[in-house]
Amino acid sequence: MSTDANAPLISVVSPVYLAEDLVDDLTDQIRSSVSQITDDFEIVLVDDGSPDDSWERIEKQCRSDPRVKGVQLSRNFGQHQALTAALATAEGEYVVVMDCDLQDHPRDIPRLYEEITKGYDLVLTRKRSRAHGGVRNWTGAGYSVVFNALMPDGRLRDHKGVGNYSILSRKVVDGFLAMKDRHRHYLGLIRWMGFQASVIEIDHHERASGSTSYTFRRLLREATVGITSESERLLRLSVVGGFVFVALAVILALSLVVLWLTSGFLQGWTSLMVVNLLGIGLVLSSLGVAGIYLGNIFEQTKERPLYLIRNQLNTGSGD
Repeated sequence: MSTDANAPLISVVSPVYLAEDLVDDLTDQIRSSVSQITDDFEIVLVDDGSPDDSWERIEKQCRSDPRVKGVQLSRNFGQHQALTAALATAEGEYVVVMDCDLQDHPRDIPRLYEEITKGYDLVLTRKRSRAHGGVRNWTGAGYSVVFNALMPDGRLRDHKGVGNYSILSRKVVDGFLAMKDRHRHYLGLIRWMGFQASVIEIDHHERASGSTSYTFRRLLREATVGITSESERLLRLSVVGGFVFVALAVILALSLVVLWLTSGFLQGWTSLMVVNLLGIGLVLSSLGVAGIYLGNIFEQTKERPLYLIRNQLNTGSGD
């Protein structure tokens, strides 16, 4: 845990991507909100290799206010890696995590702080409703159902409407940073640690400017990472699927024998289906078990850094 007596009371951290029109408004609203609690705070903005002028806007904010820290990653590493960089930079006793799109409003920060000072280690937020399109809301609800069905531990299950907007104590931040997982999922790791948590309800707003960078393909990838990094049940399902195909092949084989002994059968087609189904079952069983495990092990054993930093401002190193 941090023992720096000069550390701020509150850090507010946010990964930034495709948000050049939002950075100024984001920092202004954070300052306005946190100032209701204390003037002893910092804002950490991490540019996750954004192709627009987000970093230039962050630089401007850092020059005008030393409480704003800027970190520019060397390329786009992904939201959860950028969030890890932000948490590694933050020095506050309490750390607020939020997205940069202002759909989760900074004015809820005082409520988060009030709740965590009741003795909790972290406070999460549940959205009363999501201001996304109907398709994304529908797919999000479907993901939640699948995710929960695959989680072996009830603590890891996704609670509908709970998002990244949260406040963490210093020991939770330190615990998160101690995780060496290559495939990182913020909420999954936070829930896995098991610290005492509370949840408050908030409103979700329309994006203030621009459009989300989360395409369907990227959302699908994030969903896959979220599931496979926290549960091995998907592997077990692939094995079950393989055995189902094998069982079906055995049933067809027995049917083939019965038809041959009774009324005969059309030669070629049935036997071909039996062989194909048996082969599919065996392939699914072997590849499902070996492929995912091997892929995850391969990524983990590379031991590459989660992110690389190109520039830093007001962080005390590389300014």
